[in-house]
Amino acid sequence: MDHEPTISRDQSRTARKGVGKGLGRDVLVASICGGVVALMVGASYAAVPFYNWFCRATGFNGTTQVATAAPTTGPIARKIAVRFDSNVAPGLPWKFEPEQSEIEVNIGQVTTVFYTVTNQAARTTAGQAAYNVAPLTVGSYFQKINCFCFTEQTMAPGEKREMPVVFYVDPSIADDRENDGLSTITLSYTFYPVKDPAVKPLASGEGDKRKGNL
Repeated sequence: MDHEPTISRDQSRTARKGVGKGLGRDVLVASICGGVVALMVGASYAAVPFYNWFCRATGFNGTTQVATAAPTTGPIARKIAVRFDSNVAPGLPWKFEPEQSEIEVNIGQVTTVFYTVTNQAARTTAGQAAYNVAPLTVGSYFQKINCFCFTEQTMAPGEKREMPVVFYVDPSIADDRENDGLSTITLSYTFYPVKDPAVKPLASGEGDKRKGNL
Protein backbone atom coordinates (compact mmCIF):
# COMPACT_ATOMS: atom_id res chain seq x y z
CA MET A 1 0.00 0.00 0.00
CA ASP A 2 1.30 3.45 -0.97
CA HIS A 3 1.98 5.79 1.89
CA GLU A 4 0.55 9.33 1.74
CA PRO A 5 3.18 12.10 1.95
CA THR A 6 3.62 13.48 5.43
CA ILE A 7 4.49 17.04 6.47
CA SER A 8 7.02 17.52 9.19
CA ARG A 9 6.43 19.84 12.14
CA ASP A 10 9.12 22.21 10.91
CA GLN A 11 7.50 22.41 7.49
CA SER A 12 4.11 23.11 9.13
CA ARG A 13 5.57 25.91 11.24
CA THR A 14 7.24 27.41 8.17
CA ALA A 15 3.98 27.30 6.23
CA ARG A 16 2.09 29.00 9.08
CA LYS A 17 4.78 31.68 9.32
CA GLY A 18 4.49 32.29 5.57
CA VAL A 19 0.74 32.71 5.85
CA GLY A 20 1.19 35.06 8.82
CA LYS A 21 3.72 37.14 6.96
CA GLY A 22 1.38 37.34 3.97
CA LEU A 23 -1.50 38.51 6.11
CA GLY A 24 0.72 41.03 7.90
CA ARG A 25 1.92 42.38 4.56
CA ASP A 26 -1.68 42.72 3.34
CA VAL A 27 -2.68 44.61 6.49
CA LEU A 28 0.31 46.93 6.10
CA VAL A 29 -0.48 47.64 2.45
CA ALA A 30 -4.16 48.26 3.28
CA SER A 31 -3.18 50.65 6.10
CA ILE A 32 -0.86 52.59 3.81
CA CYS A 33 -3.53 52.84 1.12
CA GLY A 34 -6.09 54.01 3.66
CA GLY A 35 -3.68 56.65 4.93
CA VAL A 36 -3.00 57.90 1.40
CA VAL A 37 -6.74 58.16 0.68
CA ALA A 38 -7.33 60.08 3.93
CA LEU A 39 -4.44 62.40 3.10
CA MET A 40 -5.82 63.04 -0.39
CA VAL A 41 -9.30 63.82 0.99
CA GLY A 42 -7.84 66.19 3.55
CA ALA A 43 -5.72 67.87 0.90
CA SER A 44 -8.76 68.38 -1.33
CA TYR A 45 -10.53 70.27 1.48
CA ALA A 46 -7.44 72.34 2.22
CA ALA A 47 -6.77 73.12 -1.44
CA VAL A 48 -9.41 75.84 -1.80
CA PRO A 49 -8.43 77.99 1.20
CA PHE A 50 -4.75 77.46 0.41
CA TYR A 51 -5.33 78.51 -3.21
CA ASN A 52 -7.21 81.63 -2.07
CA TRP A 53 -4.41 82.51 0.34
CA PHE A 54 -1.79 81.94 -2.35
CA CYS A 55 -3.64 84.13 -4.86
CA ARG A 56 -4.08 86.96 -2.36
CA ALA A 57 -0.46 86.80 -1.28
CA THR A 58 1.04 86.73 -4.77
CA GLY A 59 -1.57 88.29 -7.07
CA PHE A 60 -1.71 85.02 -9.02
CA ASN A 61 -4.60 84.65 -11.46
CA GLY A 62 -5.38 88.37 -11.31
CA THR A 63 -6.18 88.42 -7.59
CA THR A 64 -5.86 91.95 -6.27
CA GLN A 65 -4.03 92.89 -3.08
CA VAL A 66 -5.38 94.41 0.14
CA ALA A 67 -3.87 97.66 1.38
CA THR A 68 -4.49 99.57 4.59
CA ALA A 69 -3.38 103.01 3.47
CA ALA A 70 -2.34 105.12 0.48
CA PRO A 71 1.13 104.54 -1.02
CA THR A 72 3.88 106.45 0.76
CA THR A 73 5.41 107.61 -2.52
CA GLY A 74 2.23 109.34 -3.73
CA PRO A 75 0.87 109.44 -7.30
CA ILE A 76 3.18 109.59 -10.31
CA ALA A 77 2.64 111.34 -13.64
CA ARG A 78 1.87 108.18 -15.62
CA LYS A 79 -1.86 107.60 -16.11
CA ILE A 80 -3.79 104.41 -16.66
CA ALA A 81 -7.39 103.60 -17.56
CA VAL A 82 -9.37 101.37 -15.20
CA ARG A 83 -12.47 99.62 -16.52
CA PHE A 84 -15.17 98.19 -14.28
CA ASP A 85 -17.02 94.98 -15.09
CA SER A 86 -19.98 93.41 -13.25
CA ASN A 87 -21.57 89.96 -13.45
CA VAL A 88 -24.28 88.03 -11.60
CA ALA A 89 -24.21 84.24 -11.45
CA PRO A 90 -27.36 82.24 -12.29
CA GLY A 91 -29.77 81.87 -9.39
CA LEU A 92 -29.30 85.36 -7.96
CA PRO A 93 -32.05 87.85 -9.02
CA TRP A 94 -29.89 90.95 -8.71
CA LYS A 95 -29.10 93.85 -10.99
CA PHE A 96 -25.45 94.74 -10.51
CA GLU A 97 -23.51 97.42 -12.39
CA PRO A 98 -20.77 100.02 -11.97
CA GLU A 99 -21.78 103.68 -11.90
CA GLN A 100 -18.87 104.40 -14.26
CA SER A 101 -17.67 101.93 -16.86
CA GLU A 102 -14.18 103.44 -17.11
CA ILE A 103 -12.03 106.16 -15.52
CA GLU A 104 -8.49 107.41 -15.99
CA VAL A 105 -6.29 107.79 -12.92
CA ASN A 106 -2.69 108.54 -12.08
CA ILE A 107 -0.77 105.51 -10.93
CA GLY A 108 -0.59 105.73 -7.14
CA GLN A 109 -3.72 107.89 -6.89
CA VAL A 110 -6.25 106.64 -4.31
CA THR A 111 -9.65 106.56 -5.98
CA THR A 112 -13.19 105.72 -4.88
CA VAL A 113 -15.77 104.29 -7.28
CA PHE A 114 -19.24 102.88 -6.68
CA TYR A 115 -21.16 99.85 -7.85
CA THR A 116 -24.93 99.64 -7.44
CA VAL A 117 -26.85 96.46 -6.73
CA THR A 118 -30.61 95.95 -6.67
CA ASN A 119 -32.50 92.92 -5.43
CA GLN A 120 -35.16 92.41 -8.10
CA ALA A 121 -36.88 89.58 -6.23
CA ALA A 122 -39.95 89.84 -4.02
CA ARG A 123 -38.06 88.03 -1.26
CA THR A 124 -34.90 88.57 0.73
CA THR A 125 -31.85 87.20 -1.03
CA ALA A 126 -28.13 87.03 -0.26
CA GLY A 127 -25.02 87.08 -2.38
CA GLN A 128 -21.27 87.29 -2.14
CA ALA A 129 -18.85 88.74 -4.66
CA ALA A 130 -15.55 87.43 -5.99
CA TYR A 131 -13.21 89.47 -8.15
CA ASN A 132 -10.11 89.57 -10.30
CA VAL A 133 -8.26 91.97 -12.57
CA ALA A 134 -7.02 91.70 -16.14
CA PRO A 135 -4.41 91.38 -17.41
CA LEU A 136 -3.53 88.79 -14.79
CA THR A 137 0.02 90.13 -14.41
CA VAL A 138 -1.21 93.30 -12.65
CA GLY A 139 -2.94 91.53 -9.76
CA SER A 140 -0.02 92.15 -7.41
CA TYR A 141 -0.09 95.90 -8.21
CA PHE A 142 -3.82 96.57 -7.86
CA GLN A 143 -4.29 97.53 -4.22
CA LYS A 144 -7.75 97.75 -2.63
CA ILE A 145 -8.23 99.70 0.60
CA ASN A 146 -11.97 99.10 0.86
CA CYS A 147 -14.19 96.63 -0.98
CA PHE A 148 -17.44 94.68 -0.64
CA CYS A 149 -15.93 91.46 -1.98
CA PHE A 150 -15.99 88.28 0.10
CA THR A 151 -18.54 89.87 2.45
CA GLU A 152 -22.01 88.35 2.47
CA GLN A 153 -24.60 90.89 1.36
CA THR A 154 -28.24 90.32 2.36
CA MET A 155 -30.77 92.38 0.42
CA ALA A 156 -34.43 92.99 1.27
CA PRO A 157 -37.05 92.72 -1.51
CA GLY A 158 -36.52 95.55 -4.00
CA GLU A 159 -33.60 97.01 -2.01
CA LYS A 160 -30.98 99.06 -3.87
CA ARG A 161 -27.55 99.63 -2.41
CA GLU A 162 -24.40 101.53 -3.36
CA MET A 163 -21.14 99.71 -2.72
CA PRO A 164 -17.79 101.53 -2.77
CA VAL A 165 -14.42 100.32 -3.93
CA VAL A 166 -11.36 102.29 -2.80
CA PHE A 167 -8.19 101.39 -4.67
CA TYR A 168 -4.91 102.52 -6.19
CA VAL A 169 -2.41 101.08 -8.64
CA ASP A 170 0.95 100.56 -6.91
CA PRO A 171 3.58 102.95 -8.34
CA SER A 172 6.10 100.08 -8.39
CA ILE A 173 4.34 98.85 -11.52
CA ALA A 174 6.29 101.54 -13.39
CA ASP A 175 9.49 99.56 -12.68
CA ASP A 176 8.08 96.35 -14.13
CA ARG A 177 9.31 96.04 -17.72
CA GLU A 178 6.61 93.45 -18.41
CA ASN A 179 3.98 96.17 -17.94
CA ASP A 180 5.74 98.99 -19.81
CA GLY A 181 3.02 99.14 -22.48
CA LEU A 182 0.11 98.66 -20.10
CA SER A 183 -2.61 101.27 -20.65
CA THR A 184 -5.79 99.61 -19.29
CA ILE A 185 -6.71 97.49 -16.27
CA THR A 186 -10.10 95.79 -15.94
CA LEU A 187 -11.54 95.16 -12.49
CA SER A 188 -14.23 92.49 -12.64
CA TYR A 189 -16.73 91.39 -9.97
CA THR A 190 -19.15 88.48 -9.97
CA PHE A 191 -21.90 88.06 -7.37
CA TYR A 192 -22.82 84.49 -6.46
CA PRO A 193 -25.93 83.38 -4.53
CA VAL A 194 -25.54 82.40 -0.89
CA LYS A 195 -27.69 79.37 -0.07
CA ASP A 196 -27.61 79.72 3.72
CA PRO A 197 -27.41 83.44 4.47
CA ALA A 198 -26.65 84.81 7.91
CA VAL A 199 -29.63 85.31 10.19
CA LYS A 200 -29.00 89.03 10.62
CA PRO A 201 -29.04 91.04 7.38
CA LEU A 202 -25.99 93.18 6.77
CA ALA A 203 -26.58 96.92 6.84
CA SER A 204 -24.98 99.11 4.23
CA GLY A 205 -22.90 100.75 6.95
CA GLU A 206 -21.03 104.00 7.15
CA GLY A 207 -18.49 102.78 4.64
CA ASP A 208 -21.12 102.79 1.88
CA LYS A 209 -21.77 106.50 2.14
CA ARG A 210 -20.30 108.68 -0.54
CA LYS A 211 -17.18 110.51 0.55
CA GLY A 212 -15.61 111.14 -2.81
CA ASN A 213 -12.04 110.26 -3.71
CA LEU A 214 -9.76 109.81 -0.73
